[in-house]
Amino acid sequence: MKTAFVTGATSGIGRAIALELSRAGYEVVAAGRSAAALQALAADGITPLVLDVTDRNAVRQALSGLRIDLLVNNAGIMPPLANFADAELADIDAAIAVNLSAVVALTRLAVPQMRERGSGHVIFTGSAAGHAAFPNMAVYSATKAGISGFAAALRADLAPHGIRVTEIVPGRVETALYQHILDPEARAAMYASKSVQPEDVARMVRAVVELPEWADVTRFDIMPTRPATPVSR
Repeated sequence: MKTAFVTGATSGIGRAIALELSRAGYEVVAAGRSAAALQALAADGITPLVLDVTDRNAVRQALSGLRIDLLVNNAGIMPPLANFADAELADIDAAIAVNLSAVVALTRLAVPQMRERGSGHVIFTGSAAGHAAFPNMAVYSATKAGISGFAAALRADLAPHGIRVTEIVPGRVETALYQHILDPEARAAMYASKSVQPEDVARMVRAVVELPEWADVTRFDIMPTRPATPVSR
C-alpha cells in the first residue's frame, strides 16, 4: 500500500484530500495542529499526526523512517488583508514561514527517498493569487508565487528520476481560510454564488494521482463557474 503524507489536514482542502486518498486506498498520514480535528480523521482509518510544520526538528522526527510515496504540501495561512504599507512584520514573517519556508524544508526531507526509489509524487496547494494580482494580498501572493516557482524548478530537478510534481491552483474555495480575517458579512458576500468545495479539489487530486506514472499533470486550475469578488483560495 502506498503512503500519502498530507499537511494542513485538519480542515478544508487538506482534510478533503486526506479522506479522498484514504478512499483511494492510500495509507494516509494527516498532519496538522488541531489534535481534536485529527482524531476525527482517525475514525476513517487515517493516521493523525499533531505537527507544526514550522518546527524543523519535529518535522524531521516525524518523517524519520516514514516511507512517503505521495507528499501533499497543503498547510497554509492567510495573513490579515491589508495594504502592504500597513502590514505587521509579525504577520509577514508568519506567512512566509508557513506558506513557503516550511514547505521547502519538508519537501527537502521527503524527496531524497523518492529519488532513491525512482518514483513518487509531490503536490502543492498554490493559489490563483500566486498568478494574478489582487489588492491587500501582497504577502500571500508572494508566498504562493514562490510555491509556483519552486514547484516548476523542483519538477525540472526530479523528473529525470521519475518523480511527478503537481501544483494545484484554486480560485474561490469555500474553506475556513478567511474565518479569522473577514467578518461574517464579508464571508457571506464572498460565497454569495456557489464556490468550489474542498471535495471538488480532492476529487481532482485523486484523478491526477491515479494517472499512469508516465503522465504528470504539472498544474491544474480549479475555479468557480460563476464569478464573485476577486479573492483567492
